[in-house]
Amino acid sequence: MITLVAKSHDRHVELALRTTLDENLEMVRDTVSHLRSQGRRVFVDCEHFFDGYRANPEYAKSVVRTASEAGADVVILCDTNGGMLPAQIQAVVSTVLADTGARLGIHAQDDTGCAVANTLAAVDAGATHVQCTANGYGERVGNANLFPVVAALELKYGKKVLPEGRLRETTRISHAIAEVVNLTPSTHQPYVGLSAFAHKAGLHASAIKVDPDLYQHIDPELVGNTMRMLVSDMAGRASIELKGKELGIDLGGDRELVGRVVERVKERELKGYTYEAADASFELLLRTEVQGKPLRYFEVESWRAIVEDRPDGSHANEATVKLWAKGERIVATAEGNGPVNALDRALRVGLEKIYPQLAKLELVDYKVRILEGKHGTNSTTRVLISTSDGSAEWSTVGVADNVIAASWQSLEDAYTYGLLRAGSIRRSSGAPRAPTPWWWVGAAPGGVRPRNGAMGSDAD
Repeated sequence: MITLVAKSHDRHVELALRTTLDENLEMVRDTVSHLRSQGRRVFVDCEHFFDGYRANPEYAKSVVRTASEAGADVVILCDTNGGMLPAQIQAVVSTVLADTGARLGIHAQDDTGCAVANTLAAVDAGATHVQCTANGYGERVGNANLFPVVAALELKYGKKVLPEGRLRETTRISHAIAEVVNLTPSTHQPYVGLSAFAHKAGLHASAIKVDPDLYQHIDPELVGNTMRMLVSDMAGRASIELKGKELGIDLGGDRELVGRVVERVKERELKGYTYEAADASFELLLRTEVQGKPLRYFEVESWRAIVEDRPDGSHANEATVKLWAKGERIVATAEGNGPVNALDRALRVGLEKIYPQLAKLELVDYKVRILEGKHGTNSTTRVLISTSDGSAEWSTVGVADNVIAASWQSLEDAYTYGLLRAGSIRRSSGAPRAPTPWWWVGAAPGGVRPRNGAMGSDAD
């Protein structure tokens, strides 16, 4: 199968090709006929079709008719500049189909944000071929996004365009392609985005607790996605209960417990924390309230980070952490390309001897947000860190008066959650349990009480 690009806009023929309108039609006819005589299927993309139709509708239609009569399987009408709207697309496609009898396709760019809608409008008007790209990647603002188009054709139009069961691969494939091109998947992409079936408001949560379909247009599993409950200062009891269920934590209908969690979330969000994008930190908070004490695989005695400005203009970043793990006091020092990286390395150096499974962890994203910016450099700082163990990714949050302290809080949560997850995976696979976390009970092993580290602070 060969796809050709043909000019269907009279001005493009005369100014870009520098030929006559009749000669352009002959070139289309000769090329399609030649390829058909060689046993090839031929698709013809009519470039700038809709702009050409607006300027000279009869000539634009003559290009479609010529290609079809010469043997083209499909003639694709291209909104090359991306300036059309759905109603306009539907009207033009309907007219061209009626006047030419050709099998039509649609190629829509997204310059008006309507590429998917324009594509579906063309289908409504009789187009039987659609051209899209994965995640909408393309020139300028992109093309029609393949995944919502396919999902709409299957789930909204009832058209079978995929083999049975393949639609469930949609989310996985979308994210895999994003990894290949090294772009972060859009969290708000329809059908496949992380937030496509995320719910936050208490009103939504209360309804979803009764029936998820009340606030979802499809079952997310149909496209391989999942429903998520976001926890924020808008959270109500239903939000917390559903989030607990999602995380596999049974709150047992304990209204007092759920109330404490709601108040704890609201209290911390007033200080700048956010749990919408930090599920791992929320799960640790929830487990703390459920169990009445924080989850501890290690206890921090102190940490420090040093940035040295050298005469040659270079910088040296060094961090030292002092902590307790499994009854052992550990002092670790490391260098990094920045103070946070140095702290991350020092924490890893210290803990990997006790917990070798931490070697799999990798910091994959780091975001800093300045809160209350009117205070300048004295503003509160929020840090979100995304961590991966190679098979899953989680996010943690820290808030403090300076970026290093906020980063440390987020790092602590990231490593704690990583160890919690490692234990859960091992237990579910039948392998030996991960080491039992060491709980703070009043004094560190050996009778040495940690100095003013994380004990009793917001970092807990």
